[in-house]
Amino acid sequence: MKNIFVLLGLVFVLFSCENKETTIKEAKQEKPIKDFPHQLPKQKPNMQLSRALNRLYDAYPAPKPQENELFSQFKYTDVKGFDYNNHDGTISRRDPSKVIKHNGKYYVWYTYRNTPTPPRGAAASSDVIPSSDWDLAEIWYATSNDGFNWEEQGVAIKRPEKPIVGWRAVTTTDILEWKGKYYLYYQGFMEASGKRGDDCPVAVSYADSPDGPWTPYNKIVIPNGGEGAWDQYSIHDPYPLVYKGKIYLYYKSDFGKKGDWIRMQGLATADNPLGPFTKHPLNPVISSGHETSLFPFKTGIAAMVYKDGNEHNTIQYAEDGVNFEIASITEMMPYAGAPYVPDAFADTKDGRGITWGMAHFISLGGKGQFHSMLTRFDCDLSQDLHDPEMKEPRVKYTPEDYFKRSLSKKQRNRIDKENNVLK
Repeated sequence: MKNIFVLLGLVFVLFSCENKETTIKEAKQEKPIKDFPHQLPKQKPNMQLSRALNRLYDAYPAPKPQENELFSQFKYTDVKGFDYNNHDGTISRRDPSKVIKHNGKYYVWYTYRNTPTPPRGAAASSDVIPSSDWDLAEIWYATSNDGFNWEEQGVAIKRPEKPIVGWRAVTTTDILEWKGKYYLYYQGFMEASGKRGDDCPVAVSYADSPDGPWTPYNKIVIPNGGEGAWDQYSIHDPYPLVYKGKIYLYYKSDFGKKGDWIRMQGLATADNPLGPFTKHPLNPVISSGHETSLFPFKTGIAAMVYKDGNEHNTIQYAEDGVNFEIASITEMMPYAGAPYVPDAFADTKDGRGITWGMAHFISLGGKGQFHSMLTRFDCDLSQDLHDPEMKEPRVKYTPEDYFKRSLSKKQRNRIDKENNVLK
């Protein structure tokens, strides 16, 4: 009997201690607050919040852009080593590939056009006169020790003989390293751009070294979609990464009405660089963007989504490489950004991010001298760098920057007519 009383007493003591501990824990829990704090909390406060503030804590990696690893501003530097023939429109370099490093040197590939005249449009084009900035182009490459000063090495992918894919132009390339070999994916034109849209299937060449020589596969590796599909007429901007043991090749398609194109990003995966590639059933996987750049980040894939669509000028993230969410909103993003991605092909489970790369500026030259040029961009989209200047959430523009966006003549005439009606 004595043992029973001892046991009951022990249970009572334990129960009392547990209740006391629970009370202490409850007391330590944050009580609901009435007013949103003067200092922005790092964690979502225990209070009723508007949709905007719920989104601030639920949709972004951090509530402040300065603390968001996937937020950055971008800065640009004029690179050395490329001649543009006094910018008369006869030489153009555009659409750079990802930058890779091999034997201590950086490599970049790009669309290179060197023609007797600048682009003259589809109707006036010929075997030597280009219709567009990328018509009659080849894939060239350059190397650098520092990413600022480049040495052009010459042609990597020549235009093949007619009727092989790309006989009219080979453009918009990107690089893959897979099991000790290198693969350049690119668009292959069979007619002057503009004569039947930009229908240019994806082709590939491979080599044992980034310096080549490159062996063309001479087959289409990613076909257009079926009749009525969003990618029925175009597969553009192939962009390969290695992820989850496979080749993840992202691409853009132009669809909708001519002159009012919609641009979105799709994904095709493969176990072999030469295919077959399987398009993802959830395509398109990104609803905006033109030349979209991607890179491994932590356990997923991040994307710089520039131009076109409701979600342009955003950096997005997908834990699975497919279902992308907006991670930040920024400005002055690189046009056709092609970052240096050290772990692009490592199948990493902890992507480190990017800090610099190459891009292009287009629509250069005066009337009838249309061409493009390469540039360098820098940023802080990296787990390993903390650059407060890159994390500044505001870009300061001069009045001259704003006045460059002045009203067109047509707009001014409309306003003048409206003012005359009101007089």
